[in-house]
Amino acid sequence: MLQFLPTRTFPFAAGLGLSGSLLTGLPALAQTVPATLTVQVNKPGAPIAKTMYGLFFEDINFAADGGLYPELVKNKSFELDEHLLGWRGIRGAAALSTYTVSSQQPISATNNHFLRMTAATASPDAGFINEGFRGMGVKQGGEYTFSVYLRKGAGGVSGLNVTLEEGGPGAGPEAGPSGKTLAQTRITGLTTEWKKYSVVLKSAGTAEKARLKLTLEGAGTLDLDVVSLFPKDTYKNRENGLRTDLVQLLKDMNPGFLRFPGGCIVEGRNLTERYQWKETIGDVASRVPLVNRWNMEFKHRSTPDYYQSFGLGFYEYFQLSEDIGAEPVPILNVGMACQFNSAEMAPIGGTAAAGPNAGSPHNHADDDPTLETFIQDALDLIEFANGPASSPWGAKRVAMGHAAPFNLKYIGIGNEQWGPQYLERYEPFMKAVKAKYPSMNIVSSAGPSPDGELFDKATQRLRELKAEVIDEHYYAKPEWFRQNVGRYDNYPTTGTKIFAGEYAAQSVAIGSPDNKNSWDCAISEAAFMTGLERNADKVIMASYAPLFAHVDAWQWTPDMIWFDNLKAYGTPNYYVQKMYSTNPGTTMLPVQRAAGAKNGQDNLFSSATADDKTGEIIVKLVNYSPQARPVTIALQGVKKLGKAGRATILASADLNAVNSLEQPMNVAPKEEPFKVSSPNVTYTLAPNSFTVLRIPGKR
Repeated sequence: MLQFLPTRTFPFAAGLGLSGSLLTGLPALAQTVPATLTVQVNKPGAPIAKTMYGLFFEDINFAADGGLYPELVKNKSFELDEHLLGWRGIRGAAALSTYTVSSQQPISATNNHFLRMTAATASPDAGFINEGFRGMGVKQGGEYTFSVYLRKGAGGVSGLNVTLEEGGPGAGPEAGPSGKTLAQTRITGLTTEWKKYSVVLKSAGTAEKARLKLTLEGAGTLDLDVVSLFPKDTYKNRENGLRTDLVQLLKDMNPGFLRFPGGCIVEGRNLTERYQWKETIGDVASRVPLVNRWNMEFKHRSTPDYYQSFGLGFYEYFQLSEDIGAEPVPILNVGMACQFNSAEMAPIGGTAAAGPNAGSPHNHADDDPTLETFIQDALDLIEFANGPASSPWGAKRVAMGHAAPFNLKYIGIGNEQWGPQYLERYEPFMKAVKAKYPSMNIVSSAGPSPDGELFDKATQRLRELKAEVIDEHYYAKPEWFRQNVGRYDNYPTTGTKIFAGEYAAQSVAIGSPDNKNSWDCAISEAAFMTGLERNADKVIMASYAPLFAHVDAWQWTPDMIWFDNLKAYGTPNYYVQKMYSTNPGTTMLPVQRAAGAKNGQDNLFSSATADDKTGEIIVKLVNYSPQARPVTIALQGVKKLGKAGRATILASADLNAVNSLEQPMNVAPKEEPFKVSSPNVTYTLAPNSFTVLRIPGKR
């Protein structure tokens, strides 16, 4: 996702070169005259796909480590390229006679670095502090499981003192003075062989930026590895679970799918840094970390300490999908690194990877992948997700604790690739998957731009190959979204369907650090989404991107959900998405305006669905106008009309309004009842509003 370099000119930036389908600049009609919208209840259209509104997850903006994955220790196994990243010696490690990161007789071949500390004399300052992810968020009364592997060396070290304290990350090369103690314990019973120790710490206070202090008790040498501090409060109280409040925000959306792990994360800057799902399953302590491809992508937000621990791996993604009721949609590398970076490609056949970074050092098993490597990874993933316990990869899923299949139905081949290089890899990849799993739905890429020659050629060829779903992306100014509400009106109604896989209105410019999650952006997206819903026979999936951002560690903005180490809030964009995804209906209903007016004329946007499960008509209305607007909704052919409906209104007089940690509900939905006295329902839309009306009435 978000394939971007600051020096690159995007063909779709700010919607330039795209012809708008609406003349939204015309003067608005008098707002005192109700606009009539005829909802053809007796002429239902296509079913609304259960996957219509979903989620796009990528580990950007500290979305995984430091976010959804709540491990509090950064670089817990000393396996990063900078082995002591996240660790600071107390007072410059002045109380230690020596310290080093060693690989002499490690815990395992994959976890082969550890910290060795030696103190010549006993001192309360003989140790290290871990700063966490922009600090560690802990809550008063909260319980946190501390675990560590220890091995005693020469000398008389009798234990390890463990302290959770206020203070936040140390500044400069050494950890600063200690802050208020929040929890403390000591570990004894050390041996000369590696042994795992575990204890629960209970915090005596709340701190957004706490830190973990580990000091030697006595003089001598001690080896440490796999240092973990993990909250017991996780979603469904899982041992390697996820951050509760963030998962709840996702579940509350009633998402139809979860796309993971990205995004450009899938590709990597080169093939050695690509995402390899097989490296992310099994024992958490044995998962080898990898640099995050977003760590240095943006000069204005460089984040050299950004790595992936893979504590949140493919098993956890599948589990999360199941927890929130979403179809899992994994995206796999097609044998191409990010085309905005190295553009390295695995050969089609042959024995060695092509490109400038082939054979560079890394931690992964396959140094010279060919396209067949990537195809086999996809086949193995499907077996991991759906295979029986008797299959090699199904057995691995069962061993991790999930006996039942995950019932995977969708798989993406490539993230956001373009050009003939993608198509020539996609075709054999697709054929191999279909040969073994003919019912698998394949998501394919139309590239990063919503139009142009490469987009057109990809779309044509993918339709010829009968791709089930084509993934289209668009980041543009808010007006582009309002002007292109009719984008899918003339798409083919049969064959390949559309996944609006990444979209978000950009208040300033694509990739700008000054972009805001403003109400102007959100209401423009709401307007655009009426066009998605009206074309439910062509569009079956849609997701805003990116999903998460840490307020102290982001690379890209805007983002749907923002958080710090303790709290989180939904943006106006989040509430737009939630209002759609919790009110999808089951069947699209045509909506007509008088005199053949198009959707969006006079900045009035609308769509409608029937909810056959509840016996309601759902009408979505966007009034992009500073004046209140009365409307009449003519329910043509409705049956068994009720007497009272329910309105959900998201509105703000200020198009620049945003939410924040301090004002999380500044722009948030409100509900109110309204009367229904006839099939001609009257309602007055608030200025600058997105409104969902649920009207009791069957088709």
